[in-house]
Amino acid sequence: MTETKELVVDQKKYQYWAITDWLAEHQQDIQQYPYTIRVLLEMALRHNTLKPNEPLDLKPFLNWNDHHDQDVAFKPERVILQDFTGVPALVDLAAMRDKVADLKGDPAVVNPEVPVHLVIDHSVQVDRFGTNSALAFNQKKEFERNQERYQFLKWAQGAFDNLTVIPPDTGIIHQINLELLATVIATKEQAGKTLAFPDTVVGTDSHTTMVNALGVLGWGVGGIEAEASMLGEQSYFPMPKVVGVKLTGALPAGTTATDLALTVTNLLRQHQVVGKFVEFYGAGLANLPIADRATIANMSPEYGATCGFFPIDAQTLAYLKLTNRSQEQMDLIQAYAAANGLLYDGASDDQRLYSETVTLDLNTIQPSVAGPTRPQDLVHLADLPAQFTHYQGQPTLDVKVGTQDFQLKPGAVGIAAITSCTNTSNPAILLTAGLIAKRAVEKGLTVPAYVKTSLAPGSKVVTDYLTATDLQPALDQLGFNLVGYGCTTCIGNSGELQADVQKAVAASDFPMAAVESGNRNFEGRVNPLIKDTYLASPPLVVAYALAGRLDIDLATQPLGYDQQQQPVYLKDLWPSATEVAALQQKALKPERFAKSYTNVLAQNQLWNALSVPTGQQYTWDPNSTYIAAPTFFKDLTQRELTTQHDLTILAKFGDTITTDHISPAGFIGPDTPAGQYLAAKGIAPRDFNSYGSRRGNHHVMVRGTLANIRIQNQLTPDKVGGFTKYWPTDTTTTIYDAAQDYEKTNTPLIILAGKDYGMGSSRDWAAKGVALLGVKAVLAESFERIHRSNLVMMGILPLQFLPGENAASLGLTGQEKLTLTFGAQNKVTVTATKPDQSATTFNATLRFDTPADQRYYQAGGILPLVLKDKLAGA
Repeated sequence: MTETKELVVDQKKYQYWAITDWLAEHQQDIQQYPYTIRVLLEMALRHNTLKPNEPLDLKPFLNWNDHHDQDVAFKPERVILQDFTGVPALVDLAAMRDKVADLKGDPAVVNPEVPVHLVIDHSVQVDRFGTNSALAFNQKKEFERNQERYQFLKWAQGAFDNLTVIPPDTGIIHQINLELLATVIATKEQAGKTLAFPDTVVGTDSHTTMVNALGVLGWGVGGIEAEASMLGEQSYFPMPKVVGVKLTGALPAGTTATDLALTVTNLLRQHQVVGKFVEFYGAGLANLPIADRATIANMSPEYGATCGFFPIDAQTLAYLKLTNRSQEQMDLIQAYAAANGLLYDGASDDQRLYSETVTLDLNTIQPSVAGPTRPQDLVHLADLPAQFTHYQGQPTLDVKVGTQDFQLKPGAVGIAAITSCTNTSNPAILLTAGLIAKRAVEKGLTVPAYVKTSLAPGSKVVTDYLTATDLQPALDQLGFNLVGYGCTTCIGNSGELQADVQKAVAASDFPMAAVESGNRNFEGRVNPLIKDTYLASPPLVVAYALAGRLDIDLATQPLGYDQQQQPVYLKDLWPSATEVAALQQKALKPERFAKSYTNVLAQNQLWNALSVPTGQQYTWDPNSTYIAAPTFFKDLTQRELTTQHDLTILAKFGDTITTDHISPAGFIGPDTPAGQYLAAKGIAPRDFNSYGSRRGNHHVMVRGTLANIRIQNQLTPDKVGGFTKYWPTDTTTTIYDAAQDYEKTNTPLIILAGKDYGMGSSRDWAAKGVALLGVKAVLAESFERIHRSNLVMMGILPLQFLPGENAASLGLTGQEKLTLTFGAQNKVTVTATKPDQSATTFNATLRFDTPADQRYYQAGGILPLVLKDKLAGA
C-alpha cells in the first residue's frame, strides 16, 4: 500500500494511512492487534511512504507476536523536555553548533526537526512553606538561583526553530502535556494536503508515559536519545511484547486512583514487565476517567514497562472537552480513530492477542501506601505500623519547635507533601484531600509543628478549583499552602526540614520519615535526612500529617481529638464519592482550563524581564558554574569493537542501583568534590543550589557522579557514599578523585553491578557522567531499559553476566583487571586477572539490542554520530 486514503470530517479533507487495509491485504485481522502495535504500524507505513528510498521492514508486523527478535523503528512526532534534563540537551545542541562552525559548516543545520516543548518545572524548591507568602518567596529564590540557566533557555527559544519554552511556575510537564499539548491525533500540511496521524512523543522525563492515558503513545528517554529525536533520528527497538491488563469492576468507596496505581505497580513488578508495553482493556475502563488513568500511566517506570497505554474511548473525548480542546479537534479524533482501528472496541477484547495477560478486579483495591524505599513495595494501611518495628530500641529524638516540645519516635513525619505529577492531575483526589482538611479544621485538628507541609500542584487549574470550592483556606490552615507549580519534594527539591528538626536530625542521624503523593521514594531522594519515604494519595498525606506519624493504623487509631476531646478518626473526615463528584461537577469547567492557558508563554513577569543574548551560537561565559560547553565533541574518530585490555574496576555495586545513585541529584554537600569545586569558584554553600539546576555544567556534574550519600561501593564496605579504592596505592578516596588519577595514566575503567542497574528516572547524566569519569564498560546482571540505551549512546559498553552468574558467584573481588574479547552474536569473553596473576575466564553478553547500537559505539556515541550526519548532509 503506497497511497493514503481520504477522510472527510466537518467538510474538511484529511489523508491518512489505513492500517486496517494494509493488514487485510496481508490476511491479518486488525481485531487481533493490540492498539499500541497498531500505532507503531501506522508510523512504519507513513514513514515508508514519506521516504521510499529508505524503506522500513514491515514484515515484523505480520503475526507480530512471533517477531520479538526483530526490530521496529520509532520516530516520534514531537519531543517534550523538562528543564533539568532539557538544559543539558540544549547545551549539547549549542556545543554541536560550535563544532559545525569550527568545521566551516553552517551552525543552523543543528536545529530541531520536530516540535519541541520545554517546560520549566523542576527548579522551584520548597524554601518557604506553611504561609501565604511561600509562593512568591520561592519563585523569587528560583529566579535568583537559576538566572543563568533561564537566560540560556530564553536564548535557545530565540535561536532554535521548532522550540517552545513554557516559563517557570506554570505547572508540571506531564500535566501540561495532558491539559494542553497532546493532540491525540495530529495533522501536518504536506504537498498541498492535510495529513492526519496519531500523536506520538518522547520526553526527557521517565513519566512522559502519563500521556498514555489519552491514547498517545510515548515514553521517557534519556536526554541523549531525545536530542537524536529532536534532530530527526529514529530509534530502534525489538518488536515489543505487549502485556494486556484486563480491568474489571469499579473502585470501592474509600479508595482512590493512587491506591489503584500503587497496586498496579506492585502487581506488574511481580509479573516482570520491564521493557514491555502494557495495554489496559476490559469493562473496568468505563469506570476510570482520564485523571485516574493518568495516575496509573504515570507510574509505568515504577512497574518497569515502556508504556502503560489506554486506547481512545468515550472517556478520552470527555476529558478533551473538559480541558477546552476544540470541537473540530474532537470530531477529527473520533472520526480518525473509528476509521483507522484506534477507537476502543470492548466487544473485540476476547479476539485481541497479547503476549501475556493479567487480570485485575478493581473491586479488590484497598487503601495503600508504598515504601519505604521502592515504589513497588505495596503496604496496606493496617500493616504500616509494623514497618517500623525494626526500630525498637532506637532512642527518641527530643525537639523543641517554637514553644512546643516534642519527643519523636521512628515513623515521625518530617515531610508531608502533596506534590508530583502522579496525583496533582486528579481533581477527585485533590478535592477529597481538601474536604478532609476542611473537616479537620472544623474539628479543631492541627498538624504538629515539626512536620514540613507543602502543596505543589501540577497546573494553575488546581489552584483555581481548590479556591473556587473554598477548600484552599482549610489546606492553608493545616500548612498545605501553595509553594510553587512544579516538581518539588518528589525530585529532591524539598528544601530543608523545619529548622529545629533539621538541626536535631542532622546531629543525631535519627530515622525521620516522609509521606508524599509522588512516584519516587528511593532512599535519600526526597531529602538526605529522610530515612523512610512512603508514597500515598493526597488525602492520606493530609491524614498522616495530622497524625504526625506513620506508625498508626488509620482504621482503628484517631488522627487527633476535637474541641470536646473526642477522638477523630479518618472515617469521620472522609467524604463520600457522591459529594466529591458533585463538587467536581460544579467546579471543573472548560473555562478554567482556558483561563489557565491563555497567554501561557507570557504570563510570568520575571521571565519576561530576563535579558538574553541573540545569535545562532551561544556566547559561553567561562566563569559560569551553571552553563559550560561540554567536551563530547573533542574526538570524532571512528573506533572498532576490538579486544580491550586491563580494565580496572572503579566500583562494584549490588542490586538495584538507581539513576539517583549514579547521577548527581538534589543537595550539593560542601565537602563533596562538586561542593569543593564550587567553593573554589567563589560560590558560597548557601548558593550551591541543586545538582539538577547545574546539569548544564559538566564540571559540576562529573564531580557528583556516583557520589550519592547512600550509595554503597563494595570496594569500600566500611564507607557509605561516593568512595572507592584506588588500587595503585590501595587507598580509599572519592570516586571522582580516583577517576582523575586513573586518567593521568590512561587507565580504562569498568563498573561491576547486580540486578536492575540504572533503574529509575531517565537521567542522561547517569551515562554522561560515567563516560566523563573514563568508564568504558558496565558489567551488570541486568539493566533498566532507558539506562542501557543511554550507556550505548554515550559510547559505553553494556555487558551482562550470563543467567545465574554474577560477581560473587565468579569470585570477583574488584581487585582484578578485566580483558574483554568480542565474538560473534554479541558474545564476550571476559578474563579477570587477580593481583597474583591467577585468572578467571567467563562469558558475558554485549547488550547491543538494536541495529543502531554498534553504529553509536563506533562513532563514540550518538552525539558525534548525529554531528557527522549533519555535516555530511550539509
